[in-house]
Amino acid sequence: MGAAEQTEVAIDPTARVHPGAVLAADVRIGPFCVVGAQVRLGEGTRLISHVVIDGDTVIGRQNVFFPFASVGLDPQDLKYAGEPTRLEIGDGNRVREGVTIHRGTAGGGGVTRIENECLLMAYSHVAHDCQLGSRVVVANGTALAGHVSVADQAVLGGLVGVHQFVRIGRHAFIGAGAMVAQDIPPFMMAVGDRARVIGVNTTGLERSGFSHEAISKIKSACRTLFLGHLKHQEAMEKVEAEAGFVPEVREVLEFMRSSERGVAR
Repeated sequence: MGAAEQTEVAIDPTARVHPGAVLAADVRIGPFCVVGAQVRLGEGTRLISHVVIDGDTVIGRQNVFFPFASVGLDPQDLKYAGEPTRLEIGDGNRVREGVTIHRGTAGGGGVTRIENECLLMAYSHVAHDCQLGSRVVVANGTALAGHVSVADQAVLGGLVGVHQFVRIGRHAFIGAGAMVAQDIPPFMMAVGDRARVIGVNTTGLERSGFSHEAISKIKSACRTLFLGHLKHQEAMEKVEAEAGFVPEVREVLEFMRSSERGVAR
């Protein structure tokens, strides 16, 4: 196949693509897909089959949507009355079978956003106004309620439920089946109903290239903040006095101070 042919858009004859949709070079739209009028698909993005993408939805380069994904439809919010809202998805994401991703709401900022290289496994749900960073993994059957924030490289195990407005920090790990009702700080592991911090995501940090010294400092802070017997403020003051200059520890402390829902202990 020549270079010119490689950049052509390929649309299966059974698909329904609105004339108003904007398709970049090398987009592939498979059998029985539906693409709405306000959708914009970036270069090399692929819809395998039976995918529905609608609403004001902007999707970047080299994304893959697997069968029966439903992307950019109206939010599941009783207050939503048809206001113009958006969904923005970056580059290199994988959206597996049966995943649902909804647009934002006017009351929540108007935009649901997913950055780059995320993996949303089968039947997971990203609700209105959620904000996902890059390289986030959301495992099978996990549901994020509205306004949830998940920072870069966090991992959520299967069948996790996350309450509205909860924040999950960078490189955090949420064990399978957890019900997360409060914020989970960066670098921590949390499990249970309601989810509680049980330690540091050591394996994830090692795989991401964190130094042994940094991991050691994070573990020490974790023991004081979450596994000891000091009161919340006392524990934070102790950690700041001992290791507040360590960037990763500073990130944990700042995350905790900015929490509105409270931090899981």
